[in-house]
Amino acid sequence: MASVELKNLEKSFGPVEVIHNLNISIADGDFVVLVGPSGCGKSTLLRILAGLEDATDGDILIGGNVVNHQSPRERNVAMVFQSYALYPHMSVRDNIGFNLELSKLSKGDVAKRVEAAARQLEISDLLARKPAQLSGGQRQRVAMGRAIVRDPAVFLFDEPLSNLDAQMRVQMRAEIKLLHEKIKTTVIYVTHDQIEAMTLADRIVVLNGGRIEQQGTPLELYLAPANMFVAGFIGSPSMNFLNAAVALEDNNPVAILSDGTRIDLDASAQLKNGQEIVVGIRPEHLTPGGLGTRLTGPIRLIEPTGAQTHVRFQVAGQDVMAVIDGTTEVDKDHLFEINIAPSLIHIFDRHSTHRLNRSQ
Repeated sequence: MASVELKNLEKSFGPVEVIHNLNISIADGDFVVLVGPSGCGKSTLLRILAGLEDATDGDILIGGNVVNHQSPRERNVAMVFQSYALYPHMSVRDNIGFNLELSKLSKGDVAKRVEAAARQLEISDLLARKPAQLSGGQRQRVAMGRAIVRDPAVFLFDEPLSNLDAQMRVQMRAEIKLLHEKIKTTVIYVTHDQIEAMTLADRIVVLNGGRIEQQGTPLELYLAPANMFVAGFIGSPSMNFLNAAVALEDNNPVAILSDGTRIDLDASAQLKNGQEIVVGIRPEHLTPGGLGTRLTGPIRLIEPTGAQTHVRFQVAGQDVMAVIDGTTEVDKDHLFEINIAPSLIHIFDRHSTHRLNRSQ
């Protein structure tokens, strides 16, 4: 196991700068997820950590040692890719143990490590099969086993679940989390799926355009996003955003929407009369018959999902999504009415997009 630190890391491909002065510290044994949209630099960052790409500037430290000029093998990291990258002509046993054989370990030691990894991943009964005889989830387990047997200081995962169906992704997420709890090795995991990030991570680093927008625990990012990008990226369904202007009434702030709809705001927010803001409301924080401001508007779409129902309606000409209990009846022919408490509202500056109210 080892800590990982990136200091003033930069990466350019010719004149195109893709990573801008990143600083990240990862404690020994942490599970850190790098998340962001396509093209944000997260996979490039992982390849730099693995030694598959060179950094343009800055330092990479693993276990306190600068590894910029070390080969991937010298860094003692193991990488699991989106594609399984298994040798089709080899058995599962040989795929898992291949790198160990290259390291000149004895056949006995290789066999012990392969069998131990197979037990951890519950694929002992598959060791004699070829990759073509495996399902996608089983192939991903084999790829993970090939990494585990090396006993690396750091595991690097590059969107390992992207090729799996929805049910298998849920199962593999749980298995990866349980595996980390067993082996306690430092994990750096790349994904564009914020659900994976929220369920797996001890800490999340949100990237956008090669820069860090925010880093913290999943709950910190959910409750107190630093800006509208993080607020919209973390949480499913995404946060609702409503343009508004501030009115101070007896020093209590109220958001006024374009059609005159008034939304009470948390009095602790430091706002000015007439200030242009964006009101952020998470769909799951809208509750029928609850306390706070009532929002009313025509229904555009009803999406039952079983335990929950997603209702898309309009307020001041802007779409708003509400997530309500699946047993609640909704009549599309009537105006939808729902409430939001001031303490659950996020307030952002409309121009800078930065969060204005204090952490919840």
